[in-house]
Amino acid sequence: RIKELRHIAHGGKDYLLELQDRERKRLKIPTLKISYNRVFGYYIDITHAHKDKVPEHYIRKQTLTNSERYITQELKEYEDTILHAEENLIALEYELYEQLIEKISAHIPLLQANAHKVAQIDVLSSFAHSAQREQWVRPDVEVSGVLEIKGGRHPVVESLLPPHESFIPNDIFLDIDTDQILLITGPNMSGKSTYLRQIALITLMAQMGCFVPAVSARIGLVDKIFTRVGASDNLAYGESTFLTEMIETANILNTATTRSLVLLDEIGRGTSTYDGLSIAWAVVEYLHNKHDIRARTLFATHYHELTDLENILERVKNYNVQVKEYGDKVIFMRKIIPGSTDKSYGIYVAQMAGIPQDVVKRANEILFHLSGSDHTLPDGKHVMTPAVKEDNIVQLDIFTAKESFLHDEVNNLDIDNMTPMDALRKLSELKKKIKT
Repeated sequence: RIKELRHIAHGGKDYLLELQDRERKRLKIPTLKISYNRVFGYYIDITHAHKDKVPEHYIRKQTLTNSERYITQELKEYEDTILHAEENLIALEYELYEQLIEKISAHIPLLQANAHKVAQIDVLSSFAHSAQREQWVRPDVEVSGVLEIKGGRHPVVESLLPPHESFIPNDIFLDIDTDQILLITGPNMSGKSTYLRQIALITLMAQMGCFVPAVSARIGLVDKIFTRVGASDNLAYGESTFLTEMIETANILNTATTRSLVLLDEIGRGTSTYDGLSIAWAVVEYLHNKHDIRARTLFATHYHELTDLENILERVKNYNVQVKEYGDKVIFMRKIIPGSTDKSYGIYVAQMAGIPQDVVKRANEILFHLSGSDHTLPDGKHVMTPAVKEDNIVQLDIFTAKESFLHDEVNNLDIDNMTPMDALRKLSELKKKIKT
């Protein structure tokens, strides 16, 4: 019955064409036509030339100049069926659905138990498949305040890399007694946010029973993972980017415990420099000094002044994203190393994004004057040097390293583990770099 109703609802026109063709052949009336109007509904139109062939069960409804219109019991029944097929189909399907529910309701507990087991098998088999394919390792989940990951990788970013590229792994060590807060500085686009996210994902994966993308991992149990990452506003509630940021930060400070993992990315950037720096500084102090919190924390920031906190707060440690400079070129190494940095390389990133060269040149001039000396008036206000004509613009070295790249290269050579052939190859490479 359902199949019939579906066929009628979706193929009613085809049926009428079949009926029309059948009646033409049966009555030998090639001009017989089935049509529709709002007065009679569906009807059969036969010209006067063939009215003597009309069978007795045809009911005449209207006579026209050139033809007569008829209906039949079959046609009216099918018309009613077509017009109500969709409605009847829904009603019949619902009736059958109710019958099915009634029959299986007694078996619901068993079905739910089986569904739960199938879901567990599905998840665990996915864990096993991913772990084997990606060479993940079994983490040690323990009751401690330590979070130590060696060679950690971001599982999603790594899976999206082209075949010829490999994800650069990074380590982390957090301990609520010694290394509670890591301050991470480094340029834009260097990988700070990716690093924060991968630590959160590895922690979450470990506690859900999954192998993790790392060489090894010790995960002290975490009760909550708090994140303040990214910039967004809430227009529907009239909340600005900064207000949203502060609401989320307040929730972290009011809810975190010693078992929590806190990830903060660029706190304070939504307001003025001094306000933002002051808030960021106070947040770090609060997380460090509040004894009922002392949560393991990763704090990525462009406020380089915060790195002074390592000398003030005993459980704060500085880390930065390694960068190599070669003349006016910057290479992001994507490697997290101990220590701080005082450069953001914002102008270089702006240049990469396609900012006009004149703007880049002027930005470098302004940066040079701001960092080189303090031009102030008696009232304490900064004075900016006027823009110079294009003819007088001197191309400044975009990023001048404190030491030459040659010095860095030589200083970093591991000569104790180099063969004579390796030394000659390295010497040849350095010679080529000097020439270029």
